Amino acid sequence: MTHYDLLTNLPNRTLLADRLQQAMAQAKRRNQKVAVAYLDLDGFKGINDKHGRDVGDRLLTSLAFNMKCALREGDTLARIGGDEFVAVMLDLDDTESIAPVLVQLREAASEPVQVGDLGLRVAASIGVTYYPQPGEVDADSLLRQADQAMYQAKLAGGNRYHIFDPDHDHTVRGRHENVERIRGALAAGEFVLYYQPKVNMRTGEVVGAEALIRWQHPERGLLPPGMFLPVIEDQPVAIEVGEWVIESALAQMDRWREAGLEMPVSVNVGAMQLQRKDFVDRLSCLLGAHPGAKPFSLEIEVLETSALQDVVKAAQVLNACHAIGVGLALDDFGTGYSSLTYLKRLPASILKIDQSFVSDMLDDPENLNILEGILGLASAFHRQVIAEGVETVEHGLMLLQLGCELGQGYGIARPMPASDFPGWVSVWKPDPSWAKVPLVHSGNRAVQYASVAHRAWFAAFEAFALGRRHAPPSMNPRECRFRTWLESERQAGRGTSPGFMEVDEIHEAFHELAGEILTAEIQGRDAEGRGRLSALQGMCANLVEHLDTYGQE
Repeated sequence: MTHYDLLTNLPNRTLLADRLQQAMAQAKRRNQKVAVAYLDLDGFKGINDKHGRDVGDRLLTSLAFNMKCALREGDTLARIGGDEFVAVMLDLDDTESIAPVLVQLREAASEPVQVGDLGLRVAASIGVTYYPQPGEVDADSLLRQADQAMYQAKLAGGNRYHIFDPDHDHTVRGRHENVERIRGALAAGEFVLYYQPKVNMRTGEVVGAEALIRWQHPERGLLPPGMFLPVIEDQPVAIEVGEWVIESALAQMDRWREAGLEMPVSVNVGAMQLQRKDFVDRLSCLLGAHPGAKPFSLEIEVLETSALQDVVKAAQVLNACHAIGVGLALDDFGTGYSSLTYLKRLPASILKIDQSFVSDMLDDPENLNILEGILGLASAFHRQVIAEGVETVEHGLMLLQLGCELGQGYGIARPMPASDFPGWVSVWKPDPSWAKVPLVHSGNRAVQYASVAHRAWFAAFEAFALGRRHAPPSMNPRECRFRTWLESERQAGRGTSPGFMEVDEIHEAFHELAGEILTAEIQGRDAEGRGRLSALQGMCANLVEHLDTYGQE
């Protein structure tokens, strides 16, 4: 889990860093070259949005396996997030010798994949850089160079690779624009704010909106913040951009109010802006310029990691903001390794649960544990909670069962232009199932965890059977986490109920079928084994359905 991506079983960013360092050292010793290729899938987002995350995950795992097979023995393919991969290719005598491998890698990423009844196909943009170079360069710089080259491939139409040229591109850092260009964009009015709704998933009330900056680039179109904000995070212009965001959000609140829409808005405040001595004074001035905007209708969101850089200073600033009536939220909560003391000292009334915990909670029991722990902390400290990353109806159902009613994410609405927001508010309704879902009593929470653990086991077994994972999960039904739950229920005296016995019986049959599939794989009857995966998937769904029934007994 520390070194491998759970979905594809490829090395993750941590292991990639180690492998890249080793490759660079080896290249120097042997007087050879290393190629680093940064790969982004063209068209994957559209498939993920149209068909859902499960289909997207299956496509990703299939393509990851194809691309790994396209590389040579000793090369590394890592997944570093989303649909982005990095390949490290060793033992090159010259830069030309890697061209055939790059073509194979691109073709592997564009092979058609069958997911159920869907025939899916994407392409790949690949950026490549080499080591060693004439000047000193570290591993992070190589990744930034490959990233920049990948973006050039994407600008050229995608489905191709582009070689990084250090003579022309040495001033470019990744896909980000330089500081002066960003300062010019601010002066030219090229930035715009998009707004993503925050809602009560049970009642359907729209409780607010988060203002999110975008760059309306004159040549490249609308750019997300990840393509320009990182390069200025430690530059003075970051403060100017941050103040522009606050002022623009307040002005938009005025326009909405005039049109009859009262809507609280939250803005993100970076570490440099928050630590500025006159931050609270500047915030007060901006509020004073918009007397129609009540201070409590503006909320500032501070990354938990930013607040923890200097918790004493952050507490002072946030308390001063609270004193003038501005709302406060800790963003990406759960990622900053904060102690209970920090939570006590920081006066934020809202905790925003990081989307990484929410998006994987349906398939990862550990993330579900973390989520429940955060909700427990929030309750103990009387904090309100909102969950980011609500991508599907199922995410909303699980959150509501756990007692989290406020949500934000693509499953509710994407960020939208300010002009579209009032119309969206007037017609939006929550999924009907959200209004009916009951809060799960703490005594029945174990059933939820058992269901997630069971789905996670099936996903791991399926990945192995399809060649996307090196080893199967434990095949002993008495060693799986689901069996542990069954035993705990039996010891609690609930093992004689009809619902429990049905679940127990299905679980035994499930593992028996999985064992038969594994035997077929070992004996070389791969087609036969894989042909029975759909039956195993049906038993998995049947077990989850019976679990839901048992949990309501």
